[in-house]
Amino acid sequence: MTTQSSGNDLVYEFDNQLRLQNPGKRSFGTRFYTDKNSMQDYINSIKSTIEPLRQQIINHKVYSAISSPDELKIFMQYHVYAVWDFMSLLKSLQNQLTCTSVPWFPSGDADSRYLINEIVVGEESDVDSNGNRTSHFELYLKAMEQIGCDTESMNGFVETLKITGNFPEAYAAADTPFMAQKFVDFTFDVIGSNKAYLQAAIFTFGREDLIPGMFLSMVNDLNRNFPESISQIKYYLERHIEVDGDHHSHLALQMTANLCGDNGQCWQEAEEAVVQSLKMRIALWDGVCEEIMAKKSVVFG
Repeated sequence: MTTQSSGNDLVYEFDNQLRLQNPGKRSFGTRFYTDKNSMQDYINSIKSTIEPLRQQIINHKVYSAISSPDELKIFMQYHVYAVWDFMSLLKSLQNQLTCTSVPWFPSGDADSRYLINEIVVGEESDVDSNGNRTSHFELYLKAMEQIGCDTESMNGFVETLKITGNFPEAYAAADTPFMAQKFVDFTFDVIGSNKAYLQAAIFTFGREDLIPGMFLSMVNDLNRNFPESISQIKYYLERHIEVDGDHHSHLALQMTANLCGDNGQCWQEAEEAVVQSLKMRIALWDGVCEEIMAKKSVVFG
């Protein structure tokens, strides 16, 4: 188990590095300060701004609405798109912060290369419940298969997109839920901005830092409502709570601090993007909840 350190400690360490590299900057003790705000101030500002949205997500009614395997299937048929586009966001960051082409050349800052490559290893080649190497997306598909959830739709989306590169065609081929489409579209709008600091910000505050609290709510409800026949999805959720809460969220936070630096404009844009990313998550969960409740009304109505 990786030793935990706080986000404050990570930024503290990063500030110390900057202080040594920028002797002309103002400092207080071992703490580095810019002429405007410290990076911790920027991080605290984002956390304060998004806390009400985080609480809406962590306490969303969708988790308690899932009371049967069929309702869990509905949730997973939406959520799998967030699992997939998370991997796309991750690889976009790796493409921007490292050299992924041949011939190889040094690219960007070595610290940022390390941070993103460390996260990629864990997300793209983690272990399943039997110790076999797999990506988190493939692990999620296995969890869907275990409970008899349709995976042909998602596989059709991936294959159509691979062939055509056209999202509307892929959505149509897969009959992708509308709110899942909107969620993916937002992610790829940020990817298309080619602004690594925006991608890192939504990756950090909209995904890695959010996931442990969000999934903890789900695991608690699943443990109450379902037997071990859904062990794979429980393993997936618990694995994310462990890895993201203990390690990846801290790496992602430092990566965002690296990329935004002491640029107030970058931090402001990052905050706005994070707010929008959390609103898109709420809209996605609302879409899931509405479909579940509509099915319940048909059954019990």
